[in-house]
Order: sequence, then C-alpha cells, then structure tokens
Amino acid sequence: MNNKTTLDIDNLLTIMAKLRDPQQGCPWDLKQDFDSIVPHTIEEAYEVADAIEQKNWVDVKEELGDLLFQVVFYSQLAKEQDLFDFDDVVVGISEKLTRRHPHVFGDAVLTDEAAVKQNWEAEKAKERAQKAQDDSLLANIPLALPALTRANKIQQRCASQGFDWDTLGPVVDKVKEELNEVMDEVIQAPQQQHKIAEEMGDLLFSVVNLSRHLDVKPEHALQQANKKFERRFRQVEKNVLEQGKTLGQCSLTELDLEWDRVKQHECKK
Repeated sequence: MNNKTTLDIDNLLTIMAKLRDPQQGCPWDLKQDFDSIVPHTIEEAYEVADAIEQKNWVDVKEELGDLLFQVVFYSQLAKEQDLFDFDDVVVGISEKLTRRHPHVFGDAVLTDEAAVKQNWEAEKAKERAQKAQDDSLLANIPLALPALTRANKIQQRCASQGFDWDTLGPVVDKVKEELNEVMDEVIQAPQQQHKIAEEMGDLLFSVVNLSRHLDVKPEHALQQANKKFERRFRQVEKNVLEQGKTLGQCSLTELDLEWDRVKQHECKK
C-alpha cells in the first residue's frame, strides 16, 4: 500500500467520523446503528454484482466504493462502542488470508485447486470450532443469505464430511421423488397449502443439490434464467404491439406462438 492509498483511506475514515459527529454530523448518519445499515449493505453488494454482470467497469468502481463505505460505517459504529475499529478489521482479514493460504505464505504444498479448497474448508472448520458455541457442522451459515445460496452452502458443508451421493443417478432420482411428492399433495381434496409449500421446499432443495453436483451455482443459474425470460417476454411484448394489439387482446395460444418465434430467433443467432 503506497502513501497516497494510506492518505485516501485516512481521509475516508475522517469523513466517516465527521458524519457521525454528535454536534456537526449528518442527522441521517447519526440515527443509524448496526441493524439499520444491514439492508443497505445487502443492497450495495447486489449492486456490485449487477455492475460486474453488466461489465460496466465505471459502475463497478463506484459500487465498490459504496460497499467499502459500508465497512467503514460499521467500523465507526464499533469504534464508538469500543468494540473494534477499521484497523482491527484490516488486521483480521490479513491474518485470516495468510493463515488460509499456507501454500502461498508458508511451506505447505497444495498442488491443485481441489487441495486448496480442501485446506480452505479445513481452516474454516477450525475457526468455527474455536469461536462458536454451536459446534454443529452447520453453524454460522448466515440466515440472511438468499435461500438458494444458503441451501448450497448447507449441502457443501455436509458433503465435506461424506454426507453426499458420489454419483449423479441418486441425485436425479431424488428430484423426481420430490416432484412426485409435490403432485401427490396437489391432487389431495381438499388441498392443504402448507403441505404443498413444504413439498415445494423439498423439491427446490433437491434441485439445488442437482445443481451443486453439476458444478452450477444455483443462484447465478436462476438469475440468468430470470434475465432470459425477461428478455424474451419483452420481445414478445414488442412484437405484439407492432401488430397493433395488446397482450390482453391475445389468446394464450397466440402468445405461446409468439414466444416460440422469439425463442427460435434467439437460437439461430
């Protein structure tokens, strides 16, 4: 880190402290606490991810600054309560990265990505065991994670200790089994919505497991599917409007045909 970077970080910390100054600070910033900032942190993280997805590097730089500000804000709050400060955060992550990369900063020999990942998970397990009152393998998986991501993390933890199928067949069979259980509930008379919802949850969990076995990140895959659907639907809307109609004036059959045309046109590109 050069002197300019150090000065810039010091300036950012000074700005943050001024925003929280009881006499001259910003009323909004002074009202905030750890809990109130969390939604903003999550939003900023998603905005970083979206800017990267769009390959908009100007926005990536700006959004990373907004995300860094979240770290500085939490650190200022903690400093005011004599919990920790920004320097402690930097020291902590530096120490952690050094410890988790013994093949870079130590004498360990980890020859491939699989060995590196195994060592990483082993180090994380040691850390959890040292600081957690809950000694479960599933301790410290954040509840606030998106559900697909959290399901994937739960399954990865279990798989790290051998609680996993080692071939794809049983994984696929489980998806089919869960789908059948959803439909079994659907055909009940009367339907019990809470049971349908429970079985749908099991189905989604099994689909995440299939995604994991196929080395596909489920959250990212669903995001891409959302974008694809939106792109195609917007084109259907445009095509219908060019025919002098509205969506409401079209039958489902007409809309399906238009959808197929859009899909076929995309596949030819």
